[in-house]
Amino acid sequence: MAQSTKNKCSLSTDELAVLFPFLPAEERQTFCSYFKEQRIAAETDLIVQGKYGDFMGFLVSGKLAVKKETSFAGKYILLAILEQGAMFGEFFLVGNSKRTANVISMEECRMLILSRKMADKLMSEEPSLAILFLKQVVHVVGRRLQKIGDRLASLL
Repeated sequence: MAQSTKNKCSLSTDELAVLFPFLPAEERQTFCSYFKEQRIAAETDLIVQGKYGDFMGFLVSGKLAVKKETSFAGKYILLAILEQGAMFGEFFLVGNSKRTANVISMEECRMLILSRKMADKLMSEEPSLAILFLKQVVHVVGRRLQKIGDRLASLL
């Protein structure tokens, strides 16, 4: 019998409900099994602008700062502070493109990380879950773009 490459999900039912409200409750454990749990210390560079990305994640606990480097060397604009339940690094799903911002832990963080390999596995093994997940990604990205548009409109 082939050994499974999926992970055992150690999150509670309540944590899964916060992270994956877009999924039916009975599917959350299965979805979570494609992710790897990871902890990082405060002030850790999780994603670096300009580098290629091969993962995305959901923040279980802690806070992440999303910063965009400006045209002035060493100067950044704070785009967002992400808290429990937030998705980050999701653009890696749509191709092999460079990261568009830095993501830095503001405090110790616990997260679920989805690698490219496991994302591909999810899409082939659980297409209905993958569709719900991709719909959520589109929803989150759309909401973020709307907020950016609102910010720009208020500046003009």
